Amino acid sequence: MEFGLTDDQQLFQQTTRKFLEDTCPLDTVRKIAEEQPEGFDRTWWRRGAELGWVSMLVAEGHGGGSVSGDGLSDLALVAEEAGRLVAPGPLIPTNVVAAALSRSGMPEHVGYLADLVGGEIVAAWCPPEFSVGSGVARRPEGGVRATAQGSRGGGFVLDGTTVPVEAGAQADLLLVTARTADGLAQFVVPSGAVGLSAQPTESIDLVRRFATLRFDGVEVAADSVVGEPGRADDDVQRQLHDAVVLQCFEMVGAVDRVFSFTIEYAEDRYSFGRPLVSYQALKHRFADMKMWLEASHATAGAAARAVDSGSPVADELVSVAKSYIGDHGPFILQECVQLHGGIGVTWDHDLHLYLRRVVQDRTQFGTPRDHRDRIAAGMDIGHE
Repeated sequence: MEFGLTDDQQLFQQTTRKFLEDTCPLDTVRKIAEEQPEGFDRTWWRRGAELGWVSMLVAEGHGGGSVSGDGLSDLALVAEEAGRLVAPGPLIPTNVVAAALSRSGMPEHVGYLADLVGGEIVAAWCPPEFSVGSGVARRPEGGVRATAQGSRGGGFVLDGTTVPVEAGAQADLLLVTARTADGLAQFVVPSGAVGLSAQPTESIDLVRRFATLRFDGVEVAADSVVGEPGRADDDVQRQLHDAVVLQCFEMVGAVDRVFSFTIEYAEDRYSFGRPLVSYQALKHRFADMKMWLEASHATAGAAARAVDSGSPVADELVSVAKSYIGDHGPFILQECVQLHGGIGVTWDHDLHLYLRRVVQDRTQFGTPRDHRDRIAAGMDIGHE
């Protein structure tokens, strides 16, 4: 994201890029995938937190603060740089949870923010399931698997399972969406709660870790509720906006990087005495990809600004960004694989690292079709 960046934002972006290039190049990412069960290094994560990676969506009164005053747009710069190097770490879920706790402003939860902002702990967000026909965007209760019932002590008892949750087994703190008799509610649950178990699930991303969480009579206190019990729909919706915008910027960062080194390859690779990039048919393909890439930058930026400003069309623009980037991002990467020829499908080449990340992001928090359904629902038209 480059359009309209302030000097401070540019400095923040450059600092983040240099830190990632110095501490987590792609060789390190491959090593982490093979040797780190958690998928990231805790010490490295704390160093990233010192740069402000978990402070942008947290109010200044809670120990946070952003670069420009538009926290999501600032944090999107980190997500974009993370996409450029397929960086590890629970950037999206930890920030979604930190933002939710800061917005609630409840004294019982604010105490967690210092450790989240400082990188001492990480968090996982357990959202509703987003699938075709579930109506999660406008009726989040449609995709919730976990339930919460009042207990004799005034608290709640959680039962059920979640969809695969990023960093579900690695997180120190969980933000869980559950259905109550009065509607949706969200709960802060420590990872060590009695009756809570995590079952790791497969992920095509080499350094992303996911787990299905099971709640078997997990008892939580009344003050674990975030917001007002039974009325968490709007909160879940805002969390979805934060997550999808960051996800879109991560995909754009990954695609932009692959497109750049594919052009470099086509300039250096000769066929029949001419560089590949000189062939007219390939020029057309590069032109199409460049157009789709710039449109992806634009739609992601528009969504971030809309969410930051509280625009009434934020919901629509978020879904526009996810549906567009989710479709065109993987297609551009597949084109780049083809343009690399045989080497593009090897394990040793870095292309598959980016393709894995983008395909993973494409399906999480709603597929492009799901988000087109959301747009159609808002316009009261059918989807084809």
